[in-house]
Amino acid sequence: MGLLDIVPAGVITGDNVRKLFQYAREHGFAIPAINCTSTSTVNAALEAARDIKSPIIIQFSNGGAAFVAGKGLSNKNQEASIIGAIAGAQYVRTVAKSYGIPVVVHSDHCAKKLLPWFDGMLAADEEYFKANGEPLFSSHMLDLSEEPKEENIETCLKYLKRMAAINCWLEMEIGITGGEEDGVNNESVDNAALYTQPEDIWDIYKAFSKVTDLFSIAAAFGNVHGVYAPGNVKLHPELLGKHQAYVKDQLKTTDPKPVFFVFHGGSGSTADEITTAVSHGVIKMNVDTDTQWAYWVGLRDFYESKKDYLQAQVGNPEGPGKPNKKYYDPRVWVREAEKTMSNRVQQACKDLGNVNIL
Repeated sequence: MGLLDIVPAGVITGDNVRKLFQYAREHGFAIPAINCTSTSTVNAALEAARDIKSPIIIQFSNGGAAFVAGKGLSNKNQEASIIGAIAGAQYVRTVAKSYGIPVVVHSDHCAKKLLPWFDGMLAADEEYFKANGEPLFSSHMLDLSEEPKEENIETCLKYLKRMAAINCWLEMEIGITGGEEDGVNNESVDNAALYTQPEDIWDIYKAFSKVTDLFSIAAAFGNVHGVYAPGNVKLHPELLGKHQAYVKDQLKTTDPKPVFFVFHGGSGSTADEITTAVSHGVIKMNVDTDTQWAYWVGLRDFYESKKDYLQAQVGNPEGPGKPNKKYYDPRVWVREAEKTMSNRVQQACKDLGNVNIL
């Protein structure tokens, strides 16, 4: 029995998201969440997953969503980010089923200052639910890790109650992911804040479980956004195993991995670190920096190989009157970027054991 015997192709929500993550946890793999900023990057991720028969998560950050809407739009009060995220989700819904794979459409880090963005997306989910019986997005991520733990949990619970009513999954973060991403800079935080305590995980699990089981936790184990020189980042994914054991003891359950964990700052991680994290219940890993670089590599290499055909509309080594349209047409060089990004998405899937799952 494969995954498509359990959940359908196309965008999945609610119970099907739970089934997907349970299947991943039981079968020892995780799903990469690919940050996308355009239909082109969405297509690259979907194509990659289709070709290796894998589920995939498409996610939009606040800045990425604003870019989808267009940099020419004002983002005062988060309007562009709201419009872009909704447009991105609608696009994914339009094409995902044609790729024949289960797809989770997700919004990435939402800090306290960005809550109007979250409010706008959730309002769209509720409107979509009224018409279709499911939310527009599969899931959303609240990142209130910079706030006191009590405020973090209280605010998440407020949103979780609304989300539970429409079967929308919530991912929350406890403990800070270092580095810098999408305008949020945590490069100078205290090192101790990069490691979540098991008691924190239990406090969240206990509170959230009273509302719904549609949630996951991004626990900090030294994670850092971006890519850094070897030795500069000290990850301890084995801590997730201790968290699972603590929650298991509190629940008095036989389930060795009761918590759905998320791995942030996955770009640049070693194979051993990823394998250890997955073995302790990570079912989702964010990938952004590496796929950004991969997209650029395709464009860069195309330009370098066709440079003499890209200096004028007419005239190249084959003759002064020869046209160059077939080289500068955006469909050509954007496609080259998609190919290299798609290859990197497939590598992320392979690193996570997410191959031939369907």
